[in-house]
Amino acid sequence: MNISTTAHAADTAADTAAVTAVLDRLTAAWNAGDGVAYGAEFTDDATYITYVGTLYVGGTEIGSAHQALFDSFLKGTRLAGEIVGIRFTGPDTALVVTRGDVHKGKPGKLHKIQTYTLVRQANGEWKVAAFQNTKHKALMEAISFKAQPATRPAVA
Repeated sequence: MNISTTAHAADTAADTAAVTAVLDRLTAAWNAGDGVAYGAEFTDDATYITYVGTLYVGGTEIGSAHQALFDSFLKGTRLAGEIVGIRFTGPDTALVVTRGDVHKGKPGKLHKIQTYTLVRQANGEWKVAAFQNTKHKALMEAISFKAQPATRPAVA
């Protein structure tokens, strides 16, 4: 391993830690019912698509909408999740795929798949620029794979 490879690996490790920290702060904000803190992790022009198809634009709107949800339908809920993968597509862009779900009490199966696009800001901080949440429909997926096996991904 040469010096530039070692430096690149260190940069990637630091960036991975910084990106993971953003997701940790999102979870902490959700669990605290704090819409302002939740929205602060998004860029001013971020796009956020819920699993029901609602589109929010910008950290302020994302935070405000979530505060309304935290004060009503999502009151007392917690976020559970796991990172499936982090891929850096450039020095200032990361794509993160997660599995997650919302719960009260004990977390169950993670029924949703999320895609986050994070960008490094001018000040070096990472923020979420885009988020897509999809509810995994295992039965529909199984029927699709049975009807057309060629649609089954290599990694399920």
